[in-house]
Amino acid sequence: MRVSNFLLLLLPVFARSSALDCTEVPGSLKQIDASNGQVFGVNSTGSIFTLYGNTFVEVPGSLKHVTVGPAGVWGANNNIYKLVGGTWQQVSGALKQIDAGGDQFVVGANAIDDIYCLHSSSTISVKEQSSLPWVNIAGKLKYYSCGLRGCWGVNSGDYIYFRHSVTPESCAGSRWEQIDGRLSMIEAGTDGSVYGVSSAGEIFRRDGITNSNPVGTTWTQILDHICKCKHVSYDLGLLWIVSNDGTIVKCRV
Repeated sequence: MRVSNFLLLLLPVFARSSALDCTEVPGSLKQIDASNGQVFGVNSTGSIFTLYGNTFVEVPGSLKHVTVGPAGVWGANNNIYKLVGGTWQQVSGALKQIDAGGDQFVVGANAIDDIYCLHSSSTISVKEQSSLPWVNIAGKLKYYSCGLRGCWGVNSGDYIYFRHSVTPESCAGSRWEQIDGRLSMIEAGTDGSVYGVSSAGEIFRRDGITNSNPVGTTWTQILDHICKCKHVSYDLGLLWIVSNDGTIVKCRV
């Protein structure tokens, strides 16, 4: 089904823009992550899927959140796992949300919104039950994501923050800067892009991000629509969207 027809069923205003070429993808997910040409996601029952060709195929295991990036494929269901040789290897720590989009380092938030990161030197050789030196970062966030030009997070009030001076071997960074706007989730891509979803289900992109100005300048609402969206992730020219009812949509941007 072309997404123009699908979105007419969801909310007519979504279909009025022809700026993006969007297609519904078979399957149902609650969370999705795309990086380095790979796409992973989990559904409402915790089943894990990865995109193989144009089809999502199930991966053994059960997770609440999955991520793929330069540090590999990681997952969390309060426990933390890394996919090694096709098998989920449990490591030390406890997270509800995890992100591997940084330069071979990993970040995330736990059940009480404490923030943690793992230096790149500790993510490379992970063995089962590895005791890893997670670093606690000051502050509280419900969602934390890192990409090419920095790390972004949102707290329980949907306020947006950027973490300065984060590097692969100093993943804690130096200070928080509050950014204008409010989002319920945010994803920083390995290419430097930043997308997020508001509590109303609107999708926004951060514009003006450069090496000299990693926080960017403005938020742009994609398609100027409310799509009842829940989760987004961007990679290699494709914006992956999950709606509140689990529908998966990919848009070429």
